[in-house]
Amino acid sequence: MLRRLYENIRHETRFVIHIAARDVLKRIASIALILAVCVFAGVDWLEILVVAAVIAVAECMALVLHKVRPEREQDMSFLFVMAMWWTNVTSTLAYLWPATILAGQPSIALLLGGYMWMFGVYVHISNTYVALPLYNWSMMIPSFGTAAIVLATAIEIDYGPSRPAEWWVAGALMVVYAANTFETMTMQKDTQRALAAARAEANARLRALEHMTRHDGLTGLLTRRAFDEALARRLSPARGRPQGAVFLVDLDGFKPINDSFSHEAGDRVLIAISARMREMAGPDGLSARFGGDEFALAMPAITNAEDAERFAVSLARRLEAPIEFRGKFLRVTASIGIAIATDGLATVSAICAAADQAMYRAKSDNETRAVIYDPSYFQPRPSLQERQAVIEALQSGHIRPWYQPKVRLDTGEIVGFEALARWEDGERGVLLPGRFLPLINEFGLQGDFLHCIASHVLADVAALLKEGLDPGRVSLNVPEVALATLSGQQELQRLLDDAPEAARHITFEITEDVFIARAGSMIQKSVAEFRRAGVRISLDDFGTGFASFQHLRQLEFDELKIDMSFVQGLGVDPSVEVLLAGFLQIAGGLGVSVIAEGVETDDQRAQLLRLGCVFGQGWRFGRAAPLEEARIRLFAEMSRASGTA
Repeated sequence: MLRRLYENIRHETRFVIHIAARDVLKRIASIALILAVCVFAGVDWLEILVVAAVIAVAECMALVLHKVRPEREQDMSFLFVMAMWWTNVTSTLAYLWPATILAGQPSIALLLGGYMWMFGVYVHISNTYVALPLYNWSMMIPSFGTAAIVLATAIEIDYGPSRPAEWWVAGALMVVYAANTFETMTMQKDTQRALAAARAEANARLRALEHMTRHDGLTGLLTRRAFDEALARRLSPARGRPQGAVFLVDLDGFKPINDSFSHEAGDRVLIAISARMREMAGPDGLSARFGGDEFALAMPAITNAEDAERFAVSLARRLEAPIEFRGKFLRVTASIGIAIATDGLATVSAICAAADQAMYRAKSDNETRAVIYDPSYFQPRPSLQERQAVIEALQSGHIRPWYQPKVRLDTGEIVGFEALARWEDGERGVLLPGRFLPLINEFGLQGDFLHCIASHVLADVAALLKEGLDPGRVSLNVPEVALATLSGQQELQRLLDDAPEAARHITFEITEDVFIARAGSMIQKSVAEFRRAGVRISLDDFGTGFASFQHLRQLEFDELKIDMSFVQGLGVDPSVEVLLAGFLQIAGGLGVSVIAEGVETDDQRAQLLRLGCVFGQGWRFGRAAPLEEARIRLFAEMSRASGTA
């Protein structure tokens, strides 16, 4: 108990030291004023000097203790604490002594002045030390004793005619004042406790809110923002040369689990993966969920490629362990991108961008689960000037569609075209999509690009129809993002509504990736609405993606396009012919047409005809060409048809 009492008074001493140094000028001015009143009242100089000397010594002692105070509370010695406590109690008695002096003078006015001074000291103590109960009461109790002395002194002095009962009334009022002071301080303490509790509750809520904003709600891992802030502190120049490695992890196979076993199963997988990420990070690392099925680790102790590769192998093996869910074992794999901090990768944005590039390289390579970023193997990030050049090309029409014919394999008759984007650059010539589509994707300009190409295609088809030419079905590639969002769907529909005649000749080509897209249900809804509006849907690059027979039942489409890799395998790989025959049979059963892509030789054409394929496209029938050349071919075909008739 005594130890706890000492620890409390030591804790309060930390604040009393500050108060003693803060209010010294006010206290000196006040005591000078009351001592001047004592001089005016004719009090003995020796008594005044004694009071002044005691106060001066106490104030100097307080200033010295303030100057030599230890930085930490626990470093305060017992002697230091007791010295500060005794200084405050002594100075309090010295400050109250003028009240007893004035009460001893035969003057009602001076008696009242003494009482006012004493009450002023009471107010000062109760207000200043209300949050420091041990110091407060150790000064107030002697103060109440001083009040009794003042009252006793006043009773003995002859102030003129008065009745003894009057002094008992005065004494009773003093007791009432003391009781009221005691109650006031108690209530102040209650108020302080209530305020402290409210402050603690508010701080707890703020901490909870901050935790929510900095941690993922499902997994408890850091959010992207919190991860970036923590990583920035570790990479700051104050910590010396940047070091450590960042691992960006993308889960493979998570979407099928979500679709097949429910979102509850997906959440179970994410929680289990997060626990493993936290375990692999250890106490010194950082673990975060960037969103969806993408995670990140920062490991400050890993500073070289060998250690990074070894850790990535362990991480991949740990993440790929099965996860139990309702008696079933779910498995995912991980693609890991690694970036090691160097002088060239010393900022959060730089090192995370590098890890992101490496992760996508790992994701596209079926044989490699982890890739370390090496600037010599990766293209540098495109510049703002390149972005502006792409935007200007889209706005000026330099990026526009060229048209490759789709034909009947038996007669060569044109049945339509595929619109393929080309960049007609004045300095670099005609650029193929491989030169500029990565820039469009990098800059997030997919919507602008689709709007540009779709607008040109509809305008070109409308122009051909106005000239009396029939372009057949003209197809253009529509990315997943345009079908997965309401804004993308509405923009496409608006373009079609503005050109209703041309819209009836349009086919949207989509890839099998839509079957595993996170917004698969929205895409299927968009496809159904476009088909009802008269747009044909073609499933592009069939046989190379993730479509299953179940998926083919879910999506409404009108056409299958067999990927050119199968056509090129004809006569080379016997299994290709079996697969193509199967594709054609499936299409016939579903009532959809088939177009073979990449037909380059007469032998490929003949074999496709033998298998029952009716339509095809490829260099054998013509490369992609500008609208004017497509117009010439259509005029020639129309003339030939007229001559035959």
